[in-house]
Amino acid sequence: MNFPNLLTTIRIILVPLFIYIFFSPMKNNILYGTIILFIIGLTDILDGYIARKYNMITKLGTILDPIADKITIFGVIISFIHVDLIPYEVFIILFVKEISLALCGLLMYYSKESQPLSANKFGKIATFSFYVAVFSILFDFPQIVSQGLIGLTVVLNIFAFFSYFTIIYTYYNKDYHAN
Repeated sequence: MNFPNLLTTIRIILVPLFIYIFFSPMKNNILYGTIILFIIGLTDILDGYIARKYNMITKLGTILDPIADKITIFGVIISFIHVDLIPYEVFIILFVKEISLALCGLLMYYSKESQPLSANKFGKIATFSFYVAVFSILFDFPQIVSQGLIGLTVVLNIFAFFSYFTIIYTYYNKDYHAN
């Protein structure tokens, strides 16, 4: 396991810790949860940067990274819904998008070329917007700002979904058009 994959694994391990701290009765639980979430976000940026810069991209990493993203997104969203920080409709939209992409990614991975569905710039922007929206809530920005950022995150995720769908569609139709 290389260093970027280790960072991704750490990110996966930190999500349950975030949830535990977030719901704990300890003093400053939200502050500590925010710090953990910041570390999760930082490792998300670092693992991709290091993997690309030092040519350490692996098949394992292209599988683990989106899993870590999904675990983080769902862990945070479910936690926020539970304490009424965001509406459940956000979860439904992101759930449909993420599960659809996960299923398509599995199909691509188990296809004849074993090609995993890699992150693209639209997915990265959508993930970044998710972190910005979440931190706006955790840092108690005005509600209109946080709601706007959540709305923007939803729109960017829908856009990212269609971007990935285009990649998947092209992948599965390249043989058809080559003939």
